[in-house]
Amino acid sequence: MPKLISASLLTGLASLFALGAHARELTLSEALARVESDSLEVLISRESVNQALEQQRQSRSGLLPQITLDATQRRSLPAAVGANLVRAGVTNRFDAQLNARLDLLNPVNLARYQAAKMAVNVAELGEAGVRQTIMATVAETYFAHLRNLERTTLLDDNIARARRLLDLAQNQLNAGVATQIDVTRAEAQVAVAEQARLQQTTVVRGSALQLKRLLALELNAPVELAPAALARLLPNEASVANDAMARRPELQSARALLEQNELEVRAARYARMPSLALLGNYGYATEYAFDGNEAKIWSAAAAISFPVFDGAETRALTGYARSRQRAQSLRVRNLETQVAAELELARQDATSRLAQIGVAETQFTLAREELELAEKRFEQGVADNREMIEAQGRLATAGDNLVEAVYLYNVSRVELARVAGDVRDILPATQ
Repeated sequence: MPKLISASLLTGLASLFALGAHARELTLSEALARVESDSLEVLISRESVNQALEQQRQSRSGLLPQITLDATQRRSLPAAVGANLVRAGVTNRFDAQLNARLDLLNPVNLARYQAAKMAVNVAELGEAGVRQTIMATVAETYFAHLRNLERTTLLDDNIARARRLLDLAQNQLNAGVATQIDVTRAEAQVAVAEQARLQQTTVVRGSALQLKRLLALELNAPVELAPAALARLLPNEASVANDAMARRPELQSARALLEQNELEVRAARYARMPSLALLGNYGYATEYAFDGNEAKIWSAAAAISFPVFDGAETRALTGYARSRQRAQSLRVRNLETQVAAELELARQDATSRLAQIGVAETQFTLAREELELAEKRFEQGVADNREMIEAQGRLATAGDNLVEAVYLYNVSRVELARVAGDVRDILPATQ
């Protein structure tokens, strides 16, 4: 019965995991590159940049000439006022003219435009922060899927060892060296290994779907991941710290927002300053539109405006803008401290994870040697197969621990690169 179950199991798993001739290999570099163009969350954040650009264009309109074309047909009954009220006849007038206004000096509009330009920079940095977060998630999911595939291989090895143990127990029973309980224990070991393999199928499917969703790939399209082994060497601590303060998108965005707040304070203060504008119009007037009796009309003027009293509105706007500036300055200081703490923790975690790989490799080597010795003892009839079963379990655990240690180290390197400012820093070590 176990052999029949195993055969059907292998057939089902082979069809499930077959990638097919049309499957494409996806490298970590390609996965991160797809984030730029295909990640839905990145595309959504990119729309914030487009909105900021449109707001910048809107604010720039205050610095450009404003031109309108007006056409008016009037019909009125005016009254002349003198010693006695005298009513005049009904009059008609049609005016068609271009009206233009150019602000030569408008400090408020200029400061608002500069603030809008800075807002575009803030939006771009915000989009960069989202992109780095998604890249980190994609890289971690990539390594998680590789780990799950590696665990699948380990489980296949466990099944092979369990079957070898079953064959050995059956041969020992036929030779009169072992007992039926040894065969039963071996059959139970095969069942346990096959059950774990079946459970791993769902885990692999889940990590594959998550990666496809992050990269906006077709969910039913087969994808094969290329191996991505990160170098077991951490970057220089001083250079990473400098990079983090200079490249971290969140910190850059906070500093740019602080500059924007400073420009908003300036714009609020400029409301107390005078403004200078040129105005003019050109057109024609007649009694009725297109009656052939048009007369040219035009005018030009220069206007200067001095604010005298605005009900303390300027003072309130300035105070509000300064409060926002102070709050943002505190946020920048807090974020600088946060980045420094995250960097120290990420480096410590990567150092610890790297050391744990060495320990896991030693444990795996010792567990494999223990299994070889236990198998020899059982073959020689010195002991029953319980030692061999226990040794197989310890080897399986050691192999899983080694795979997990490598995965956690890879994740810690991704986090260290993200904290330092760019997840793509891990790529040279993978090529």
